[in-house]
Amino acid sequence: MFLQSQKLWTMFLILAIWSPISYSLHFDLHSGRTKCIAEDIKSNSMTVGKYNIDNPHEGQALPQTHKISVKVTSNSGNNYHHAEQVDSGQFAFSAVEAGDYMACFTAVDHKPEVSLSIDFEWKTGVQSKSWANVAKKSQVEVMEFEVKSLLDTVNSIHEEMYYLRDREEEMQDLNRSTNTKMAWLSVLSFFVCIGVAGMQFLHLKTFFEKKKVI
Repeated sequence: MFLQSQKLWTMFLILAIWSPISYSLHFDLHSGRTKCIAEDIKSNSMTVGKYNIDNPHEGQALPQTHKISVKVTSNSGNNYHHAEQVDSGQFAFSAVEAGDYMACFTAVDHKPEVSLSIDFEWKTGVQSKSWANVAKKSQVEVMEFEVKSLLDTVNSIHEEMYYLRDREEEMQDLNRSTNTKMAWLSVLSFFVCIGVAGMQFLHLKTFFEKKKVI
């Protein structure tokens, strides 16, 4: 039973790691509008992205209305990619800091308004490495190619486990800090209530003494 649970947990971990690191999006963007897409990337991870505008008229050049500006920034505001008035492009960089990275697409302002269809592919970690090109360049055997891919996957899983553990420790520290602050707030609220009750008692006592009730 324990062995089965361990296998299920391993498969779940692999799926959790592989599912967010590679995806392809297709979305519409209207003139003058901006759309941003976020991706959580751990530090020292390789990430690559590719984008292009679908041509509404096959075989013809894209009109000037079909241009976008693209900017990729980190959570702290560092700029990793910036392109103006383009219809396609790509970026690649190694994340220096962990956290959310934002890719923002802005369509040129145009009247009347037009709608652009954009394809965007973003890969992170293992998926960002083109093993097919590596195999083609080095002429390695198929088995060696598969072993390299598996080793890279294992290393990625290992790094992801450490990353998740660090994030869990950060959340635990945040919870402990929040609980401590709430405890101090409760104590402070208690003494404030006692103080207010004491002041009310003294006020009523003085009032009744003046009225010679007591």
